[in-house]
Amino acid sequence: MKDIRYVVFHRQGPNWLPGKTLFDQPGVEEHVAHYRKVLEAGQLALGGPHLDATGGGMMIPAAGVSEEDVRGFAAADPAVVSGVLDYEVRPWLIGMSG
Repeated sequence: MKDIRYVVFHRQGPNWLPGKTLFDQPGVEEHVAHYRKVLEAGQLALGGPHLDATGGGMMIPAAGVSEEDVRGFAAADPAVVSGVLDYEVRPWLIGMSG
């Protein structure tokens, strides 16, 4: 069976404060708490910010989490709702893993 994950990519939203890092944006603590819920429920494999100037990051769900669940959870992220972050969900086929 193929391992397909619906990965959430975050990027700066329309209410991103220029000149501030991700960690200085309003609502980032709520964003982290939101994703910590799925981590603690065993539904998040990996997540974190990119280390370049884009201010984005990604979340990789655990195997078996549906696209519908990922999209709904990403849309309900407080940082997305406030416009600090924007998101995109893309299907990813895991072709190799250790």
